[in-house]
Amino acid sequence: MKKILLITSLITASCLYAQDEDKALDQDFDKWSIEIAGGMHKPGRPMANSYYSDTPSFGQASLGVRYMFNTRFGLKLDLGYNSIKEGKDSPEFKSNYYRSTLEGVVNLGNVLHFQTFTNSFGLLLHGGVGYSQLRPKEPIDRSSTDQMLNVMAGLTPQVKLGNRVALKGDVSIIGNIRQDYTWDGTETTRIRDIDGNLFNFSLGLNIYLGKHGEHADWVPETYGGGDKMMDLEERVAKIETDMIDSDQDGVPDYLDREPNTPSGVAVNTKGIAVDRNNNGIPDELESTLDERYSRKGEATEISSGAIIKKLIDDGYVNVYFQFDSAKPETYSLESINYLIKYMAEHPNAKAELVGYADELGSPDYNQALSERRAQAVYDILLATGVSPDRLTHKGAGVDSSVDKGSAPARQLVRCVTFRLID
Repeated sequence: MKKILLITSLITASCLYAQDEDKALDQDFDKWSIEIAGGMHKPGRPMANSYYSDTPSFGQASLGVRYMFNTRFGLKLDLGYNSIKEGKDSPEFKSNYYRSTLEGVVNLGNVLHFQTFTNSFGLLLHGGVGYSQLRPKEPIDRSSTDQMLNVMAGLTPQVKLGNRVALKGDVSIIGNIRQDYTWDGTETTRIRDIDGNLFNFSLGLNIYLGKHGEHADWVPETYGGGDKMMDLEERVAKIETDMIDSDQDGVPDYLDREPNTPSGVAVNTKGIAVDRNNNGIPDELESTLDERYSRKGEATEISSGAIIKKLIDDGYVNVYFQFDSAKPETYSLESINYLIKYMAEHPNAKAELVGYADELGSPDYNQALSERRAQAVYDILLATGVSPDRLTHKGAGVDSSVDKGSAPARQLVRCVTFRLID
């Protein structure tokens, strides 16, 4: 029974917190409902020796009024009646039990996001405290009424029948504090802590009231009620997306003014490659090429066009793709940009685009994939203003020059290469 007290305390505290939290929210859904139910019950302790009831017995009913603060938490005033009678082979007795209970309600359907897989099944958890009376009538009609406090906790599955009504079941346990009479009324008793217990099994209806036509029980978390956990998850997902660094230059994409800089080159705080002479070639890449292609001891000036042509001719400028994809990798867009700059500086230059695929898959499929890759780069170049009569494209099918069993090696041949024609 201590667990019942703990559960009811947690539910009530959660509901009071939710009331304060949602005072400022304008929620366009119905919040009031009336709950009608009845069914079976089973009184537990205390019972006098040889007295007992059937398991279970019919003869209990309840009427409740519920208000939901939001789509998760609410409060309910519940009135209940149990007619407790003898079971088979038990001495005859009859007692009437009345109770009123103020309960907190948790919409477990929304807490557990049932709406992701069903719109017609819900689950409520309720619990609270209240006042109750036991009035034994037979075999002893006592002049005094046993007045008690009660604690109650229960679980209510429900099936939506329409916007105004739902079929509900309920399983509840009630504990009485300071129960002086046995349920049969023949003896007086006082047990420490919670003296009596009673189990109710009910079937009934939830009738929804309001003008909006949709009750809080069935409103998804993203509507009105404000699912703070879902909002937090969305914020975390946005942060994760923002922190992606496609070109791995140390500057997240959302701050990167140039999110496709070549790997390894120095960038400024905005993610733009350092290019002090503004020739379109990152300084680090340019200095490396100067050292590689100028003769020792000579100061040789190399134009940006010559540098780009050397990069292209030597196979440094390629467009790469993921497995079974015809969409260029983000970091490869700079390779296309090099070709665009070269062709802008050399109006008579033409280029051939050749697509390749790795060895995984059938030859026919890989031939078609290599053609789609070449077509994709061709379309990008046309969109930047390069004349179609300066471009040709084709698919070369499989590049079998690398070890088929090496994933990094296969990545290198999933590409489109350029061949300049002056």
